[in-house]
Amino acid sequence: MKRSANAVWTGTLKKGNGNITTQSQILNKAPYSFVTRFENQTGTNPEELMAAAHAGCFTMQISADLTRAGFIPDELSTEAVITLIDGVISKSTLKLQAKVPGISQDQFFRIAHQSKENCPVSKVYNLEITLEAHLHSFN
Repeated sequence: MKRSANAVWTGTLKKGNGNITTQSQILNKAPYSFVTRFENQTGTNPEELMAAAHAGCFTMQISADLTRAGFIPDELSTEAVITLIDGVISKSTLKLQAKVPGISQDQFFRIAHQSKENCPVSKVYNLEITLEAHLHSFN
């Protein structure tokens, strides 16, 4: 499998701008610029796209790992936060909220950490990856 995206940029770093289009067209000339990256203006940026990729991949991985262990998740919600400091992307923090009937805390944490290590995006990111996993109980 191969997936692609295309970025177009015009102008200088600080005054220029660009757009990103993904193969699926879900992003179709999505704007990005210096201000969308460093000043939180509307538009996307590389770190946001990295966070989306990590959150999506990890959530699919833990779903597969839980299912393989005999647990069917009711809901898995992951936020990924990418940290950029002094021009270096140094960390991805995964924050998982999960509803999984019949699983113990120990089983859940073991599978969650295994999924963090085995998710294909985790394997390619050369940065610190942390996981905050919360299992919501069924009462």
